[in-house]
Amino acid sequence: MANIDTKDIELVEKVVAINRVSKTVKGGRIMKFSALVVVGDGNGTVGFGLGKSGEVPDAIRKGIEDAKKNMVKIPLKGTTIPHEIVGKFGAGEVLMRPAAPGTGVIAGGPVRAVIEVAGIKDIRTKSLRSNNPCNVVRATINGLTSCTTAEEVAAKRGKTVKEILG
Repeated sequence: MANIDTKDIELVEKVVAINRVSKTVKGGRIMKFSALVVVGDGNGTVGFGLGKSGEVPDAIRKGIEDAKKNMVKIPLKGTTIPHEIVGKFGAGEVLMRPAAPGTGVIAGGPVRAVIEVAGIKDIRTKSLRSNNPCNVVRATINGLTSCTTAEEVAAKRGKTVKEILG
């Protein structure tokens, strides 16, 4: 993941999931909280982070700090993505399709959080297989980062954009 400077841009933060986790020790169980957070600038940059702490606000703060360190740039085509893609991570699989302007964000739960903070306005998605929020968020980000623009494909093939698009 590319390291993007987050000092001068305004970031949108969204808490995807808060989970109570426990560790069993000799004296009993130690309860803590883990928070899955996504941050983005609303213009094609998005990142996610996982924070753990004894208190929920601390876990969220740590998650935001972690997310800012793992930001990636997503290629956009207007208000949608350049092409259809299936993002995969572990058992999580997310199908994402570009949509016409005015369609809106058709996505559920963790996928919607990532899409909204990334600044994508028109997209159709379907979460396949796993519904574990962490795996679904990672699969979504993997899919979005593996999108390629027509310019990148044209440069790779040594052709013009007009030849690629037909």
